[in-house]
Amino acid sequence: MSLKIAVASDHAGYQYKEKIKGHLVSKGYQVEDFGTSSEEPVDYPLFIRPAAEAVARGDCNMGIVLGGSGNGEAIVANKVRGIRCAVCWNAESARLAGEHNDANVISLGQRMMTPETALEIVDAWLSAKFEGGRHKRRIEQIEG
Repeated sequence: MSLKIAVASDHAGYQYKEKIKGHLVSKGYQVEDFGTSSEEPVDYPLFIRPAAEAVARGDCNMGIVLGGSGNGEAIVANKVRGIRCAVCWNAESARLAGEHNDANVISLGQRMMTPETALEIVDAWLSAKFEGGRHKRRIEQIEG
């Protein structure tokens, strides 16, 4: 069974969300799109929070959220208990988010990178394996 990935964006991340969706499907992942569906201005929490909640509930295995910078989207996602959302700006930051932080959601800023970099980030994060050990114990302490 393939992993199911939640994706969501505001209007400023819409174009990359659509590119990432196609990329994920081409690699055999299931994708659940929580919106938005255009570049018309929207309030990003209306789309980001439901995606994060789907990951927290286990309806989706992982999530990718996007905006102009990715910062606001990460803040909203991280307000959901059980979500560990990392803002990623290159493949290395995404790899480390997976390996060291066990990030189950990543946030990307469409205005901060090229489409090629965004896809490299997604691939690096999806292929990263959490190292566990001391990192896992610390995450469990923080999450209570």
